[in-house]
Amino acid sequence: QVQLVESGGGLAQPGGSLTLSCAASGSIDSVGNMAWYRQVPRKERELVATITRGRSTNYVDSVKGRFTISRDNAKNTVYLQMSSLEPEDTAVYYCNALVRRLGSAVPSFYWGQGTQVTVSS
Repeated sequence: QVQLVESGGGLAQPGGSLTLSCAASGSIDSVGNMAWYRQVPRKERELVATITRGRSTNYVDSVKGRFTISRDNAKNTVYLQMSSLEPEDTAVYYCNALVRRLGSAVPSFYWGQGTQVTVSS
């Protein structure tokens, strides 16, 4: 089994900062691309940022210059540093990872349980 466990959500004021973490654990051979998504009620889940194992990154336009995705390959952990937060960033944030399990030739996508981020004064 593979688990993705997120932490770091909470309440922040507009203009403030939060850092999310997501650690993959279990029967892991390797972790490929990792990503953060977010979702608000009655809307589609939105891709926020991605990072390859080689640390190439991409961001949705609305967070460029404000959010930074990074990873620690030794810890199978991905981070999302969020700054200059806006009320529109309020959402449940999910991490996603492409993981090859021990003994498996084919990788699969796994999701974290989600962590709430609320930006409000």
